[in-house]
Amino acid sequence: MSAEGLRLYSYWRSSAAYRVRIALNLKGLAHEIIPVNLAADGGEQHSAEYHAVNPQELVPVLRDGGRIIRQSMAIIEYLDETYDGELKLLPTPARDRARVRGLAQLICCDIHPINNLRVLQYLEREFNTPQVERERWVRHWIAEGFRAFEALLTENPATGLFCEGDDPSLADVCLVPQVYNARRWGLDLDAFPTIQRIDAECLKQSAFELARPENQPDAPKS
Repeated sequence: MSAEGLRLYSYWRSSAAYRVRIALNLKGLAHEIIPVNLAADGGEQHSAEYHAVNPQELVPVLRDGGRIIRQSMAIIEYLDETYDGELKLLPTPARDRARVRGLAQLICCDIHPINNLRVLQYLEREFNTPQVERERWVRHWIAEGFRAFEALLTENPATGLFCEGDDPSLADVCLVPQVYNARRWGLDLDAFPTIQRIDAECLKQSAFELARPENQPDAPKS
């Protein structure tokens, strides 16, 4: 199937959008980035125009011709199932696929949702939570999740160069943005050597490097 007309609504520092950018690159799919500035006054995600695209007022959103797909995990699986390529982000054997999904969901369901922008804004707005305590909150929940993730990698006989074998999978696509966040918030990663090794291996690949927040068209120019 042709990938002409793929358009991704994205914010340069959104972890969820970061995942989809990696997946698009790994699948070798040309796409247009449509920036949505989550940090602008009032937030562009709350505009009437964007609300019509996504009533949740979140990124990412993928347009594929006339189709609109929301939620990063659904978008990535859609891309993997719809577009051919040498690399499949979800393995074929059910057991391997379940392992990859479990690792990905540990990040996307248990770590990321309680540390994203709207949660931190709510803590500040409703409870007057100081910046230093919001940062502690983020580090705590990433560390909790990473302890489990590291243990699961260590006990998995299929852990190779990447989370599941010697090719990147959905688990790696989700891990790298969360490691980026961990570093951004000042989490000491010394306790997670396998996570650090896999992150470094991923970033050797252009698909991951090109998806980095600093390499996005809407990233602030320093």
